[in-house]
Order: sequence, then C-alpha cells, then structure tokens
Amino acid sequence: MKIAMIGHKRIPSREGGIEIVVEELSTRLIQMGHSVTAYNRMGRHVSDKNADLEAHKLKNYKGIRIVHVPTPQNKAMNAIVYSFFATVRAVFGNYDVIHFHAEGPCLMLPIPHMLGIRTIATIHGLDWQRSKWGGFATKILKLGEKMAARYADEIIVLSLNVQQYFKDTYNRETIYIPNGVTSTEFREPDIITKKFGLEKDKYILYLGRIVPEKGIIYLLEAFSKVKTDMKLVIAGGSSHTDDYWNEVKKLTKEDPRVILTGFVQGNLFSELYSNTYMYVLPSDLEGMPISLLEAMSFGRKCLVSDIPENKEACGDHALYFQKSNVEDLREKLEIAINNPSTFKSDYEIMNYCYKRFNWNEVTSASVKLYIDAMLNVERINKV
Repeated sequence: MKIAMIGHKRIPSREGGIEIVVEELSTRLIQMGHSVTAYNRMGRHVSDKNADLEAHKLKNYKGIRIVHVPTPQNKAMNAIVYSFFATVRAVFGNYDVIHFHAEGPCLMLPIPHMLGIRTIATIHGLDWQRSKWGGFATKILKLGEKMAARYADEIIVLSLNVQQYFKDTYNRETIYIPNGVTSTEFREPDIITKKFGLEKDKYILYLGRIVPEKGIIYLLEAFSKVKTDMKLVIAGGSSHTDDYWNEVKKLTKEDPRVILTGFVQGNLFSELYSNTYMYVLPSDLEGMPISLLEAMSFGRKCLVSDIPENKEACGDHALYFQKSNVEDLREKLEIAINNPSTFKSDYEIMNYCYKRFNWNEVTSASVKLYIDAMLNVERINKV
C-alpha cells in the first residue's frame, strides 16, 4: 500500500508522543513492504532551541519519503496551515490511505473523504482540553475532533477512556490500539554524572514536555516538602508554554536538589532512564503517555497520578496519587522513597510492559484497518 502520514511535527524527532508514534509505525510499515510518505512541518524545534535544523533538508529517513510543508510559528495557526497544505499535496499523491494524527490536523480530513480517498484518524488525546490553548485554538481542535468522528473511515484511539468518550459524544465506534515500546538500551551513568553530578538510584526523574497538563508544579511543590538526599531531575523542553516554563524555572531555583536538563535524547535519554530510582508522571491529562511506557520498559518504579490513562497503562505495576493533590503526592513520594518493596520487581515491571505494549502488534493492527478502509470504500463504490 501507499500511505501518507499527516499531523506530526517532524520525524525523526522526540518533540512529542505523536512524532514517536509516526516514526515507529512508519519504519515498520516500510519493513513490511509498504510505501510511506511523512509530511513534516517546517520551522524550529518547539522543545529544543538548539536543535539541528538541517533536518529540513532530509528527503528520506529509513526508507520513509519526507515532504517538508511550510508552517507558520504562530501556535494557534501552526497546525491549521500545515494540515491544509499537507492535505492538498497528499490528495494528489495517489495514496491508498491518508493517516491523520491528532485532532487539529483532522480538520482537513473531509477533503480526501470527499475525493473518495481512504482516511484513518488516530486521536492521541483530547487535545482541546489542554490548558496551553486559547479559545480560538480550542474551538479548532474540537472541530477537528468532530470532523474525524464524522468523516474518517476508521478512528484509532489510544485509551479506553477516549474510546468511551467518542461513543458517548458522537455515537462513533473506534478501534483501541495502544502505543508500543522499543527495545531497552541500558547505559551506565556517564554523561549524567559528568554533566549533572547524578548517581545511580540517587535521583527521581520526570521526563516529558514542560506543559501545564503534565502537573510539574505539583511535583515541585510536593518534593520541596520531602526530606531526602535524592535529587529531582526535570528533563524536557517547553512546547508553546514559555510562561509555564518560566514558572517551573523559578520554583527550581528555590530547591538546590532539583536539576533542569532541558530537552534530552540519545545516550543522555537512555542514561537518565537506566539509572533513576523512580519515574514520576503527575499529569492531569494524558492520551497514552509514551514516557511512562518507556520508564516501565526500563523496569523503573513509577509514581503517577490516578487518571484513567495512567491506570490503564500501568495496572498494578505502579503507585498512584490523587490527581492534582500536592499533599497526597508528597505522602506517596515519601512512601516510595522509604519503602522500595511497595513496588513490583524491575523484571516484573519490564516483562509486563513488553508483553502489553508492542510496536509490531500496533503496526499489524493498523495495516488491518488500512485494508478494511480500502475494502469498505470499494464496496460503497460498487453499490
């Protein structure tokens, strides 16, 4: 099959979960013999101001054809303009399937639908709920969600909670396909020691985007009340959230135990996961948190908010605190630090993760949907 991917920022990139999903899915589709074109956005890396912008010259990555689409930097217009131009180019690409990722880009899904091109939409989360968006952007995201519900041949959701939401809100059936994890690469502490003075099992880690819905302020406030020699590492960059980023930096200055690394990838990324005592995800809102799956793939202890998506991902392989409750988070941090036996073993956590979240299974399920969408359209045309 010939497949187009629209909705991510750039691949290869770790700017967010969508970029990871598009890359992992696309590379496996290529390995299966399919043709994939990824429509990358042009513009600066939103999480890493020092990122190498030479990626804009990339035309092929691991067999994936890369097309660069001009994109404005205005956060409210970014996804709309990109999605329009990417979709217009894609409808002339003779694709069997156009796969849209995230609610905003789905605003353009009716265009290929009206032209009889098969469409798949992956809803990575209810983006309109994210507090970083203003009123106009929120309305656009909600409209994109409605377009997906009405026009997509198939909709993929990453959590049972979102699946129920589409059923209740639009009476639309969706397909539940969770994200996967890649093989773990354990690394001894080297860069993290030289650069940040970190030692194995002597720090707690948050790794992800620095945005309000991730609940990082809760974590900083709770950690400030915990008596421990452990350090707290906040790893990641902002994403159209400079005010929030500045608030985080202000709070970290008040506690010398807290370390901000900025955006991380490569060996530094692997070292941070390999050597942390525990991973914490204090989110108010998630789709299917890849950073949490990655932490479990390293067998890490995990302390997470009790939102449905986190509980769905971890089951009984994590410790939970009440969402947004700083005092409960403080209490659970102390329990986790002082009582390691609260958690299952590293092996049990890792084994659970790899059995539950598998990219090869994700790809096979996606291919089946592509074929089903194509067959459905052929039946409609015959009628």
